[in-house]
Amino acid sequence: MGPADGRFHPGEPADPRHLRRPAAAGLHEIRNPLMYITVQRHLPIPGTFNIRDLGGYAAGSAETRWRRILRADGLHHLDAAGMTALTGEGVTTVIDLRHDHELQSRPNPFHGHPTVAYHNVSLFERLAPADMSVSDVLLDLYIQALTTRHGAISQVLTLIAEAPRGVVLFHCTAGKDRTGLVAALLLALAGVADATILDDYALTKLMIAPLLDRLIAEAEERDADLAALRPLLACEPQTMAATIAHILDNHGSVEAYLLAIGLSDATIARLKARLLEDA
Repeated sequence: MGPADGRFHPGEPADPRHLRRPAAAGLHEIRNPLMYITVQRHLPIPGTFNIRDLGGYAAGSAETRWRRILRADGLHHLDAAGMTALTGEGVTTVIDLRHDHELQSRPNPFHGHPTVAYHNVSLFERLAPADMSVSDVLLDLYIQALTTRHGAISQVLTLIAEAPRGVVLFHCTAGKDRTGLVAALLLALAGVADATILDDYALTKLMIAPLLDRLIAEAEERDADLAALRPLLACEPQTMAATIAHILDNHGSVEAYLLAIGLSDATIARLKARLLEDA
């Protein structure tokens, strides 16, 4: 499996490993070897940009299983057909990592769904970069979350571990920061190599490019400070590399970190089983 190289490849021959996103106004065609192995990694559902499967990644001598856990961006633009497409993929649990004010303005369509268990855990509640002048404001934010949001992180991972049979989907607004941090913890716990975790994180930059363009345009219309906004829209692999290094420097491993914040051995074993074992 090749890394996410971050490039467009016009004129390439058809290859099932590459993403073929249906043509739609304002969307880029993205081709990347992380997107297809034998099962489609990206689910190109209208109303979303960044629904991706965490399966198919080498994890030591094993491989993460397909259609166990999906990471995603906001679901608030899904129509009935999009919701049906997700339940058709096996989604039975949705974990929304957004703040209350985000839920109020953009409600989750799975809230109250008859067959999908919906949970909301505001992962970055009351967090903001402490110093916008630092070289990597997102690293500052991620480390804040790792050090001050133990209960929320533990709750999210416990919900994934204890979810009923079926696919668990967790998401935030762009599927970048809150979602990216949870995805990195899961993949590291499963034994996926750091380089692959960084590729998975950085792939979001390609997937949400149209969304970021829209956010910047809206900010320009409001006369917002674009210099302050742009660092928050970044998605560079070195940010996640430094985040993982912080965990290893302070705890020795992601598993030791999760034990330190309150996950039990049994919960960690269930997470690994969901990620790695046959159904």
